[in-house]
Amino acid sequence: MKVSLMIDSDYKETKVTIECPELDDSVQEVLDFIKGRETEFLIGRDGEMQHIMKPDDIHYFHTEKDSVVAVTADGSFKLKEKLYELEEILPSAKFIRLSKSVIANLYELSRFEASFNGTLCVYFKSGVKEYVSRTYVNAIKEALKMNRRKNV
Repeated sequence: MKVSLMIDSDYKETKVTIECPELDDSVQEVLDFIKGRETEFLIGRDGEMQHIMKPDDIHYFHTEKDSVVAVTADGSFKLKEKLYELEEILPSAKFIRLSKSVIANLYELSRFEASFNGTLCVYFKSGVKEYVSRTYVNAIKEALKMNRRKNV
């Protein structure tokens, strides 16, 4: 991988350009690193109090009525962002969509349980469980590299 850096006081803002023949794991890591720098904190609300949270401290996000809630070891906090907005700004190497209503921190997952209808039950280190929709099962298996064995 070739890296170029150009420093010039005439530039108005910082611009990152990546030129590559295809999006592979190394390029995705660079993109996730840059995205992670952009999203250093999220603001969550608990009653009248606003809390500053690091994305790494969040176990998962889920929808509750008309809002999005971030669940941490310290409790649940309402966010102003929508799930699709969080999916865009959070690093894909750490956070993955489990269903239409849940995004999980991969580092907070404990175990999986397959169910007969093609879904997965995901258990978090905290003991909470969520279900992975069939639509997202392959994506989570890929993220966790569960499909390591190739069909011969």
